[in-house]
Amino acid sequence: MLDISEDGRTWVLSGPASSYAVHVTGRDELLHLHWGARIGLADAEALAARPLPDYWPFESPLDGREEYPVEGGPRFVRPALSVRTAGRRGTEWVHEGYDTEDGELRLRFCDGDLAITLHYRMRASTDVVERWVTLDNRGPALELLRADSATWTLPDRDAWRLSQLHGRWGAESRLTRSGLTHGEKVIGSRRGHTSHQHLPWVALDTHATEEHGEVYSCALGWSGSWRIAVAQLPDARVQVTGGAGHDDSGLLMLGTGESYTTPVFAGLWTDGGFGGASRAWHAYQRAHVIPDAGQDRPVLFNSWEATEFDISEEQQRALAERAAAMGVELFVVDDGWFGARTSDRAGLGDWTPNPDRFPGGLRPLADHVHGLGMQFGIWVEPEMVNPDSDLYRAHPDWVQYQPGRKRTEFRNQLVLNLAREDVREYLWEQLHGLLAGAPVDYVKWDFNRCFTDAGWPDDPYPQRLWVDHVHGLYALLDRLRAAHPGVAFESCSGGGGRIDLGVLSRTDQVWTSDNTDPLDRLAIQHGFSQIHPARVMAAWVTDSPNAMLNRRASSLRFRFVSAMAGVLGVGGDLTRWTREELAEAREWVALYKEIRPVVQRGDLYRLRPPEGGASAVQYVLGDETVVLAWLQAQRYGEPVPALRLRGLDPTAEYEYLETGEVHRGAVLLHHGLRVGLCGDLDAAVVRLKRK
Repeated sequence: MLDISEDGRTWVLSGPASSYAVHVTGRDELLHLHWGARIGLADAEALAARPLPDYWPFESPLDGREEYPVEGGPRFVRPALSVRTAGRRGTEWVHEGYDTEDGELRLRFCDGDLAITLHYRMRASTDVVERWVTLDNRGPALELLRADSATWTLPDRDAWRLSQLHGRWGAESRLTRSGLTHGEKVIGSRRGHTSHQHLPWVALDTHATEEHGEVYSCALGWSGSWRIAVAQLPDARVQVTGGAGHDDSGLLMLGTGESYTTPVFAGLWTDGGFGGASRAWHAYQRAHVIPDAGQDRPVLFNSWEATEFDISEEQQRALAERAAAMGVELFVVDDGWFGARTSDRAGLGDWTPNPDRFPGGLRPLADHVHGLGMQFGIWVEPEMVNPDSDLYRAHPDWVQYQPGRKRTEFRNQLVLNLAREDVREYLWEQLHGLLAGAPVDYVKWDFNRCFTDAGWPDDPYPQRLWVDHVHGLYALLDRLRAAHPGVAFESCSGGGGRIDLGVLSRTDQVWTSDNTDPLDRLAIQHGFSQIHPARVMAAWVTDSPNAMLNRRASSLRFRFVSAMAGVLGVGGDLTRWTREELAEAREWVALYKEIRPVVQRGDLYRLRPPEGGASAVQYVLGDETVVLAWLQAQRYGEPVPALRLRGLDPTAEYEYLETGEVHRGAVLLHHGLRVGLCGDLDAAVVRLKRK
C-alpha cells in the first residue's frame, strides 16, 4: 500500500506489519522519516514537520537523516552517489516530481543533465522494501565513481548489535554477532563475485532473541564485487549504505543517452526476532525471487566425489543405475566430460564431449539416465578458460588481463571477460548448442576462481568490466533460460562463493559449500538460513570418512538427516557402498520425498543452534510439521533437553506419523508439542500432523 500527502512531498509504503516513510523538504532535501511498525500518513506528516537540529558548523543536520546522501554540499557521511564530470565532482540535485506504477514509487531528481530516480517497492503480502536507483545521462559523458542502491536509516536506539555472515572456502555462511561501535564497519568483496568471505546481508538489533524483538536487516541482490558499510555516526545514529563495486575508483562511464540501474538492495523490519526475519525473507524469495519456487527440487546424485576427473560413459551408467535404485530423481555428470579435461589443467572453454570418454556424445548417457526414470544434468564453468584449450589458443585476448603483466592463474585457469559481446556470443552458441543437442534437464554452473588481473586493454574505460561482467552473466543466463525453459540451473562457485538475491532470481538452487562434512554443515546451514530458504540450499550425503576436508567418520543416519535440511543430494561413490548402506539410503530418500514439501516450502523455526551438544530445526506447512534433530555430543551421560516446538496451535492435538523401521524409536514425544532426542541416536526425523 502506498499513501501520498496532498502536496506530493511525503510518501508512506506499508506492508502487513511495517511502514516506510520519506519526505522532500522545500529545499529539495530528501529525508528519511520512519522504518518500523505500521504508521499512517498523518503520523508521517507529523514527523516531517519536525525541524532539523541546529548544529555547530562541525556537524551537518542532514547527516544521519537523509534518505540517499550524495557527495557534495553540507554533508560528511559516506555518500551513496559520487559523480565526476569535466572539472568537478559531486551532486547538487533538485526534486522534479514523482510517479507511481503497480505499487512502485519513483522519486525523480536531477543535477543538470543527470537524471536520478530513486525506486521503492513493497510487494503484496511482504514487509520487504525493495530499493534501487536509475541514473540517466542526458549530457556529455560523466563518470560514476560510486552509485549505491540505497542507504538505510535506523531509528535512535542504544547499543546496536550487528549480525553478519562470514567465512572462507569450505566454511561459508558462519553467523557472528557483535556490538556496533562508533565509526564504520565495512564488509564486501573485491573478488569479482559475491565471495566465500561474506554474504551481502546484515542485520541489526538491540535485544532481539530468536523469536522476539525488533530486527532490521538488508540484503543486496548483486553477484559481483560489492560493499556494505554500517556506520554509527557521532550522534549515535546508524546508517547502512550498500551497492555494487568495492571502492570509489570508478564504476562506469556514462555517455550521452546512456543509463545505469543499480541492483536491488532490499530491507526488512520485523518485531518477530531473528526467526521471524528469516521466515519473512524466505517467504519473500519464494514468492518474488526464486524461479518456479512452488516446484519442489528433486533428489540428485552428483558424480564428482565418486570419480573426480577419471570418468567414462560406462562408469557413469553404473553409478546412474545404483542412484536410480536408491530413488534418486536427477543424475548429474560433473567435471571431466568435455574437451581434453582429464585434470584441472586443460579443456575449460571447449564445451564439446570428450570423444574418448563419450564416443556418441552425451545423448546416449542422457537417454540411459532418462530410461532409468531420472533427469539428466551436467557441470559447466563457462566464465573460465584453461590456457591449455582450443579456445584460449584462438582468443588469448578474451580473458581479463593487464597489459605487460603476468596473467595470474588460479586452478590453472583464467577468467573470460563476459563484458565483451563476442565472448558472450561464443558462450551462447556453445551452451545453446549443447542444451539443444542432448536432452539435458539441469546445469550446474560453476565459478572456481576470483578476479585478479581485472584488465581490459582495448576498452577506453576498462574498470567497467567489474560491473559489465556480471551484467553479461545475467544476460547469458536469462537468454539460456528463455530458450530452454525446461532446464534448471544451479549456481556454484567452489561451493558458496556466489549466493545472493541477484543470482537466485536466475537459478533454481545454489551449492552451499564444497564442505560436505555433515557436522560442519550444521553451522554453515544455520548461517545460510538467516537469509535464504531451504528450497535453494543444496546439501549432499557423501562418503565416510569425509574425504574432502577432515576425514571425520559419521553415521549414514547423521549424514542423511543433515542433508535433508535442504535440497537433498548424494555425492558418494555408490559402487563402494555396501548392500546394507544402499538399502538404508533408499529408505532415507523415500522419507525425504515424503517430508520434502514441508522442508522446501514450509516456515523454518531454528529450535536449537548448532553450537551446543544438540541442535534442531523445525518446518511448518499447513497442518504438518517436520523436526530434524542432531546429537553432536553428549556430556556426562546427561539426557538431551526436550525441544519446545513452535508455529503450532497449542490448543490442537498432533499425531506422530511413523517414519519407517530404521527411524523407529528415534524420538520421545511429550503432550504432542515437545520432542526430545534419545541419547542412543545421533540424528532423528520427526513428523507431526494436526488431528
